[in-house]
Formats: sequence, structure tokens, C-alpha cells
Amino acid sequence: MASYADARHNSGAWLVRIEDVDVPRARPRAADAILHALERYGFEWDGPVWRQSSRSDAYEAALARLAARGLAYPCACTRRTLAAQRTSRIGEHVYPGTCRNGMSEPPPATAGAAKPAAIRVRVPSSPIGFTDRVYGAQCQRLDEDVGDFVVRRSDGLFAYQLAVVVDDAAQRITDVVRGADLLASTPRQIFLQHALGLATPRYLHVPVAVDARGAKLSKQSGASPLPASPLPALLAAWRFLGQCAPPDSARNVPEFWSWAIARWDCARIPATVNRLAPTATV
Repeated sequence: MASYADARHNSGAWLVRIEDVDVPRARPRAADAILHALERYGFEWDGPVWRQSSRSDAYEAALARLAARGLAYPCACTRRTLAAQRTSRIGEHVYPGTCRNGMSEPPPATAGAAKPAAIRVRVPSSPIGFTDRVYGAQCQRLDEDVGDFVVRRSDGLFAYQLAVVVDDAAQRITDVVRGADLLASTPRQIFLQHALGLATPRYLHVPVAVDARGAKLSKQSGASPLPASPLPALLAAWRFLGQCAPPDSARNVPEFWSWAIARWDCARIPATVNRLAPTATV
């Protein structure tokens, strides 16, 4: 709702991208169900639907550019090894740079063949800052909070961080509006944008809807599916985003959107999660 209302209020296009880069986890027909739900709830997108599962060549080209600049290197470290590393203030296990200067040992063999290595990028020690349209000034030291991070997994699949940066640039995205659970990922994406010579869009993060236990609403946490009747759910989402009280006259989905788009105000969105604590002044 926030991304759609923000785009339409500012006479912008609203694009739909199916971020199914993690192919093994993608469920058959899930994307179709998502698109049908958007249509039922009155979300009208512009242009064709992009699918990350068909964009591997673009991600490979971006990885080659990073490698040509000496920013990408292979890593044989396992998840078990990384789980033993310290946890940063943003809840990440910080990669200690074990393979930065060459792998100490090759990846373990699988069925007689060496397992491919993951690919990481070298992060800077300088702070990366940006201003979020809801949470204000943000600053992060990637070397302290994340470490060199993976851009291609050992199974050959590209990481979300690289894929989303490449696609945002290819689609000429000017504004990214998404959940605050991705606020801490933004400096990684800005670093990749700078490394690849790509423009940085504006960012707006909205509070994440959680259940009584504090878990993000999702199928994994047992959240209820969207109801068949869209209007009550749209009104609830509108209130959750702190917007002005809707009128009783909104009797259907088209009437709601006509009213809501004209009155959207991102300044009313509540900042209900802690922002990144600055580690340096920028």
C-alpha cells in the first residue's frame, strides 16, 4: 500500500517485480497468486512484470565488473564457521575476512567434485550514510556491522543484494518503498551501486506488521491469508500506516483508492522501530 500510494500520489509509475532469484525456494504458481491478489485489491501496475529468475545474465555481468575492480573474491567458509563469529549491533554474524587474501583450503568435495565457492565483495571501512524518508539519517560501517558479504552463493544463485541493485538500475527506479526489516540492508545496496557506477534511489521504509509475539506477519509465522473482501483489509492497512481517517463513503475498492491516493502523506507514517544507531558522522 505504501509504495503504491506514494507512487500514484506523486504521479509516478508503480512497477511489479517477482524477486524469485532463490529458485529452489520458489513455489509453483506462487507468483500468479500474488498477481491475482494485487488485481483483486485494486493495485494497477505499469509495464511488464519482471522476474529475477530470468535475469541471471545481467547479474553475471555485474559480478564480472566487480571482479574486474578487484572487489570480488571466492570464499569457501561454511555457514557453521560463520555462525561462530561475533554478532553485530544489527544482528548479523560479521564475516572476519578469512578468504580475503585467498582461500586457505578449497571447498569440500561433493560426489567426487569440488564444491563451487561463494563470491564475496570487499567492503570499505568508511561509513555509508543515507537519509530515509521516514527514519531520517542513517549510517553504517559495513566492515564492522556485516563484513564482506556474499553476492553469489556457492550453489551459483545470486544474492538478493546484488540482484535488487542491478534491477533497480535497469528499471530506472527513483524511489524504493519497502518494510523497515530491510533498513539495515540499504547500506550494502548503496555500496554496490557506487561500486557499479549506478544511481542511488530515494528510500522510504515503513513499519513491519507483527503479531502478538512480535513475529513478522507471514505464512511462516502462521498469519491469516488476505480476506476475500478487499476493502476492510485496505482500510486496516491505511490506518496502520498512520494516514488520516478514511471516510464512511468509501464503498468499494476503486472509491477507496481514488480517495486515498489524493490524501497520501508519508510524513504521517509512524517510525515504530529503532533506526540504525550512527557509528560515524557523515
